[in-house]
Amino acid sequence: MSIDKVVIGESGEVVLPPRICSALHLKAGSELLIERTGAGILLKPATTGSGVRLEDLRGFLKTEGPAVPLDDLCKPVDYSTDWPEPGSAPAPESKVK
Repeated sequence: MSIDKVVIGESGEVVLPPRICSALHLKAGSELLIERTGAGILLKPATTGSGVRLEDLRGFLKTEGPAVPLDDLCKPVDYSTDWPEPGSAPAPESKVK
C-alpha cells in the first residue's frame, strides 16, 4: 500500500489522485463517506442504491464441500437442456461431468 499526499483547497475540497479514483472506479460526482477514526479520517465510497457494494459480498456464501475450481465456474451454460415447466415435477438429477 502506498501513501499519497493531497492538499486541502481554500473551500475545503480535496482532489484525489487519478490512480486512486481509477482503482476505486470513482469519477466526478461520485459520493464518498467521510468518517473520523482514532487514526484520523477515512474516506470510502458511498453505497449504491442497492445498499450493498460488491466488496461487501465477499465470502458471504459458505460451502461445506470442496471449493469449485474457477475453470468449472466459467464453463458455458448448456441452454439446450430441457427445463421442466414451472409447477411440474422436477426432472431426475443428472451427474455433472
